[in-house]
Amino acid sequence: MDLVRVVAMGSIPVAWWLDRLTFGHLLLTALITGLATVLFDIANSTFLPALVSKDELTARNSLISATEAVTQTGAPSVSGLLIKIVGAVDVLVIDSVSYLMSAVTLWTLPERRPRPLPQVPVRALIREGCAFVMRHPVMRPCVIWATVSNFFTAALMALTPLYLVREVGASPTVVGLVIAADGAGSLIGSMVATRLSAWVGTARAMIVSGALGGATALVIPMTTTLGNIGYFIVGNATVAMAVVIGSIVTRTHRQVESPPELLSRVMATVRFISWGALPVGAFLSGVLADSLGLRTALWMVCAGFLLAPAVLMMSTVRKLRDLSEVRV
Repeated sequence: MDLVRVVAMGSIPVAWWLDRLTFGHLLLTALITGLATVLFDIANSTFLPALVSKDELTARNSLISATEAVTQTGAPSVSGLLIKIVGAVDVLVIDSVSYLMSAVTLWTLPERRPRPLPQVPVRALIREGCAFVMRHPVMRPCVIWATVSNFFTAALMALTPLYLVREVGASPTVVGLVIAADGAGSLIGSMVATRLSAWVGTARAMIVSGALGGATALVIPMTTTLGNIGYFIVGNATVAMAVVIGSIVTRTHRQVESPPELLSRVMATVRFISWGALPVGAFLSGVLADSLGLRTALWMVCAGFLLAPAVLMMSTVRKLRDLSEVRV
């Protein structure tokens, strides 16, 4: 998938230099790159258990999340600086080369060829993965938790710049600072996930962090002026921290508890369901803002974060210390 992204991203500078770049080309590149990224992430989550022991999975998933948090926080600033120095087209060349470096690095990893699967229709394989997730007493509520969390996270991200600019009067710099708090919270969550899980258990870590994130989200709409912008920063960071802790815990649980032959399908099922909530959340938050106003919409979205831990409290997870206590 890295090589696919090398070609896709590299095609834009080539088309630009040949004076053949079109809007349709950009859309197709975005589609191909996005699809390749999804497949890469699924393969990455499936491949990790083959590299490290089960006892190390939480720590390694935390490290991956920490890396993602750092890059997502710093990448916009670095890319902006690079655009000023070398220009937008050359930055895309650099991006393409980065995918090539990733592909070369992955090529050096030890290869473990999977056992050949029997010839089964793709639809049957997808159905089998969905069935395993939905009948699992722990994975099912965890998928619902992830879907709810993603829905309201996307809604909050869509409302954040609009609310800060129109209601609070924030400058672009302040808006960037608030958005960066999301990355800082994600980094903190990835750093504490392993210790918190060992201390209170993975199930309780999800519930405790989710309740903290949901409760703290309610301070976000209390931001009315630049003087109390700290409410938004703290709330945004805490919500991100809670979501990352839960994501690390549930990803590790799926990697440990899923049969090896089903792991890729389980990961794909969870990704499809939970990430499918992202565009829906962003769209509906805009509808709410148009019909009820930004402040009311923000209150509703922030209150919605409390639904995530509520899902866990109404399921088998509430009775567990660790998610792995229930096996199927």
